[in-house]
Amino acid sequence: MTTPRTTPKMTIAEAVETLMAAGMPVRFRAYDGSTAGPAESEIGLHLRTERGLSYLMTAPGDLGMARAYVSGDLDIEGVHPGDPYPALLMLQDNLRFRRPSASEAVSVLRSLGASHLRPPPPPAEERIPRWRRTLEGLRHSMGRDAHAISHHYDVSNRFYELVLGPSMTYTCAVYPDADATLEEAQREKYDLVCRKLDLKPGQRLLDVGCGWGGMVRHAAKEYGVRAIGVTLSLQQASWAKEAIDREGLGDLAEVRHSDYRDVVESDFDAVSSIGLTEHIGVRHYPAYFSFLRERLRPQGRLLNHCITRSHNRKQETGEFIDRYVFPDGELTGSGRIITAAQDAGLEVMHEENFRRHYAKTLAGWCQNLVDHWDECVEEVGEGTARVWGLYMAGSRVGFERNQIQLHHVLATKTDELGEDGFPLRPSW
Repeated sequence: MTTPRTTPKMTIAEAVETLMAAGMPVRFRAYDGSTAGPAESEIGLHLRTERGLSYLMTAPGDLGMARAYVSGDLDIEGVHPGDPYPALLMLQDNLRFRRPSASEAVSVLRSLGASHLRPPPPPAEERIPRWRRTLEGLRHSMGRDAHAISHHYDVSNRFYELVLGPSMTYTCAVYPDADATLEEAQREKYDLVCRKLDLKPGQRLLDVGCGWGGMVRHAAKEYGVRAIGVTLSLQQASWAKEAIDREGLGDLAEVRHSDYRDVVESDFDAVSSIGLTEHIGVRHYPAYFSFLRERLRPQGRLLNHCITRSHNRKQETGEFIDRYVFPDGELTGSGRIITAAQDAGLEVMHEENFRRHYAKTLAGWCQNLVDHWDECVEEVGEGTARVWGLYMAGSRVGFERNQIQLHHVLATKTDELGEDGFPLRPSW
């Protein structure tokens, strides 16, 4: 009687390399002591624990790797956790998986252990909060939006000060030249928005999704505008109110802790929306643009600044971004934005893409995170700090590779006689 031959078990590194279409592109080592990939590679992956292996096996792709990385079970060697951009770039260019044969899949599973197919609890930074479970059918309701905004923006004002810098501006900057600093570029962004809106002393501005009040304060200080900002983040509103008082702008600038849909005033000369549309939900665009149009006087202007996709097809947000960064966030192309604005009765006058500017902005934020890493970790914990480094560096790659974009759409409430309030050529 012949004893059936059993295939010897593979090490973790051998099993992982079996799934690679062209081999492991970076150094890889696992907790069982096995290694794979080029030893001379500047970038390395270190799988530290069995839990990390379970994350990779139970949520393949970005989510599994993110879970292992955020929890500290997977380290990326050769880069700082505040800016893993070089590693993400190399992995996106060279990490290719292949579909194993049935016998290979059985061998890999046998070697790694079926016990690792039991999902561990996700990292604390991911756990789905009660509001997402109980309000699942009410996506983009006022209540759920308030919780979603709080999840992302009410992290810690001190943490945002360290990462964003003195401007406390968490939106794409506009670089007047390649050598401009992040702070110079953020100031130029606000000033460009003011110029596009043709703001003048004594006019009234509504800034929806105002963040820490950067646009409100710039418009009041530099253009003499009476500005109202609204934000769903209590921490943002508190910080902005203190900044307004500190800068002596209380007679011109106001920030409210409020949903933009609660604004009852109208006849504003201008409305700015900088980084809010991503949170609205595509199916709510008609109501959103109609509401903003109703806030404007005839010939009043709207500037909509938001992240977009490079196409107008439906595409779900990735699991990592949705679970760790922007709950309920939705993106679409600039064509959909323009269509919705036009269908709401606004006349679109100008459109501009700042994709490359956002890549530079993210590089600046990552550098701030690196420079203040220890204080950031002390403020929010290493897991959250890792989330931010991963998400900002990954977003930088997305903007550089034209996977996502950033668009300004400038529109006006043209009156019944066709008067739009614009000169024949742009003046900004």
